[in-house]
Amino acid sequence: MDTSFEIWTKDISNRDEKQSVANKLVDFANDGDVIGFGSGSTSYLALLALATSEKNITAIPTSYEMEYLCQIHNIKVSNLDEATPTWCFDGADEVDPNGWMIKGRGGAMNREKQVMKACSGKRFILIDESKIVGQLGANFKVPLEVSPRKLFSVETALRNKGFKEFGLRQAQAKDGPVITENGSIIIDLKMSDIHENSDNDLKEIDGIVETGLFIGFNPTIVLPDTTL
Repeated sequence: MDTSFEIWTKDISNRDEKQSVANKLVDFANDGDVIGFGSGSTSYLALLALATSEKNITAIPTSYEMEYLCQIHNIKVSNLDEATPTWCFDGADEVDPNGWMIKGRGGAMNREKQVMKACSGKRFILIDESKIVGQLGANFKVPLEVSPRKLFSVETALRNKGFKEFGLRQAQAKDGPVITENGSIIIDLKMSDIHENSDNDLKEIDGIVETGLFIGFNPTIVLPDTTL
C-alpha cells in the first residue's frame, strides 16, 4: 500500500539484536494463526518480518500505530471482540527473573495488557540483554495511565502512599502531556519495592486506569540466542 505518512521515524537502538529476535517468529507462525501484535521497536521489526513471510495470518494490534502498519503491509486486522489470539508477541522495558515486566514507554500498555490476558497460547516477549534486570524499577519508572480529570486526586493519593518521585509525561510534538489512545494521560512513577500485588494496589487508586506492571503472565522470553 502506498502512503505518504512516515509511520516509524524513531531510531532503533540495538537494531541487529532486535532484528535477530524478531526473525525467530516467522518460523513459529502458521497459516491461520491469530496473533496479538505488541507495540514498540522490536514488535515493529517482527511485523515487517511476518509481512515478508507472506503467511496467512491475522493480527490483533495493540496500538493504532501497529494497526496502520499492518494495513500498509497487507496483514489482515481483527480485534478482541471478533477473535482470540492464538499467541502473541511484544517487547518490554524491563524483565526480572520472575518474568515480571515493566512496559508502557510507548504508552500502549492498556491494550497490550488486554491482548496478553486474552491470549490462549504462548506470550513471547522479544528483548535483548539490556532489558534484563535483577529487580523491576532498576532503570525505568512505572507508567500509570490516568484519567485527566482525576490527575490532582491521583497525585495526592500517590503522595499519601509515600511516593515522592513521579511526573506527568510530556508530549514532544504538541504542547502539554502525552495523550494515550484511550484519551488518558501518563504519570511515570519511580518504584523501588515492586511485589506481586503492586499492580492491583495502584489500580485501587481512583483515577488510575492501568499500569505498566505486567505481573503473572508467565511469558516466554526470546533473546537473540533463544531457539523457539
